[in-house]
Amino acid sequence: MPYKPRPYQFSFGATTPSIHLDDSTCRTDPDDSRLKSDLPFFDLSTISAATKNFSDSNRLGEGGFGPVYKGVLSSGREIAVKRLRKNSDQGNEEFKNEVVVIAKLQHRNLVRILGYCVQDEEKMLIYEYLPNKSLDSFIFSETKRELLDWTRRLEIICGIARGILYLHQDSRLRIIHRDLKASNVLLDASMNPKIADFGMARIFGANQIEANTNRVVGTYGYMSPEYAMEGLFSVKSDVYSFGVLVLEIISGKKNTGYYHDNPDSNLVGHVWDLWKEGRASEIIDTSLGESYPIGEVLRCIQIALLCVQELANDRPTMSTVVSMLGNDAALPSPRKPAFLLKRSNYSSGDTRTGDASSINYVSCTVVEAR
Repeated sequence: MPYKPRPYQFSFGATTPSIHLDDSTCRTDPDDSRLKSDLPFFDLSTISAATKNFSDSNRLGEGGFGPVYKGVLSSGREIAVKRLRKNSDQGNEEFKNEVVVIAKLQHRNLVRILGYCVQDEEKMLIYEYLPNKSLDSFIFSETKRELLDWTRRLEIICGIARGILYLHQDSRLRIIHRDLKASNVLLDASMNPKIADFGMARIFGANQIEANTNRVVGTYGYMSPEYAMEGLFSVKSDVYSFGVLVLEIISGKKNTGYYHDNPDSNLVGHVWDLWKEGRASEIIDTSLGESYPIGEVLRCIQIALLCVQELANDRPTMSTVVSMLGNDAALPSPRKPAFLLKRSNYSSGDTRTGDASSINYVSCTVVEAR
């Protein structure tokens, strides 16, 4: 008997809203228990047809997981398909991890997964399609970042903060993302931010506050010092990454960029030097012109500096960050940032995996990639 599609429904309990999918191209796969996921299963033939057999014209980009394609289902619904590279052990683990993690998460500032496909040698994740792609394609573009006025940038900052807060505190599970960066924040048609790529995320127990790993995964320029140097990660690791991201959104510059006053510094170190001299306004993106409230922007810079403080215990939690973004109460003075990443051939898009001890340390405050 041919498969007859039916509406698919699953729920994650009282703290997470239910999902309802009525697309006729997906179904649950009762025979595939490897993933143990509540996600709908998509047939390979359906995804192949939607992406025009994974044509180059439908290719959106390349991530650490593998290539990403745009697809259009027979119903007209647009999707994004992450296709795992074949024979990739690391990618296979990230695939399983992402299915397990993101299937249990629903928030307006997290990218929504629609299903998965494991068939023949193919492994794919199917997501909602977000037409404006990733945040880095705007803030690091000389022309496109002009489209982001201060009001829009602040909304993006607040949306990212709410998404991380949900991961850390408000979801059923406590999730540490571990790879928060501009390219892992996607923008929908209304420019609302959605955190993506949970292949490196870790689930914490209700009373767990930190964990240790010998395999450091993440992106240079965004990793907190205790994670990069000791493999120690916690919610405060994501807070550090968020602080870096806020400075990039405000300045339109990459953390690993070159700064003439101090060629060995990164954006965090450069902002810290200006902050101490009362010149922090100099890092504000010139494409904003004069159409922004200087006090509000400086407040966001101060919040970002609080997030990138050297000691994890000094950094605020995301609930405190969201509160600070939403009111005008006095802020504490930030302490010295975590460390300065010396210039190297790596860019902010480079993701590293390896032993925590394999990084070449110059001192406790200067890290140089090898």
